[in-house]
Amino acid sequence: METCYKLLPSPLWQSLPLRAMRFEFEPEVTAQLLRRRSRIVNVPIRYDPRTAEQGKKIGLRDGWQALSYLVRLRFSPSGGDPKQSPAGFEEGVRH
Repeated sequence: METCYKLLPSPLWQSLPLRAMRFEFEPEVTAQLLRRRSRIVNVPIRYDPRTAEQGKKIGLRDGWQALSYLVRLRFSPSGGDPKQSPAGFEEGVRH
């Protein structure tokens, strides 16, 4: 789920009702694709991660926020319906 790149057909990206504003973007996209029974494939890439000194900002707190978001999305009554905002979700920017 926490990966470097995401590649989807434009119509699929545009149909996702994205609300995430931070690192919860990863679980939100993954959960919505799984709900649609989309096929997810991991493709190896070469990646040199940044250090904190180089500007890496993600930390343990961000992991907990992402997990919390994923659980809320999974058990939300709207099931990710863009017309219904699940309780506890902040309204975000649709990308």
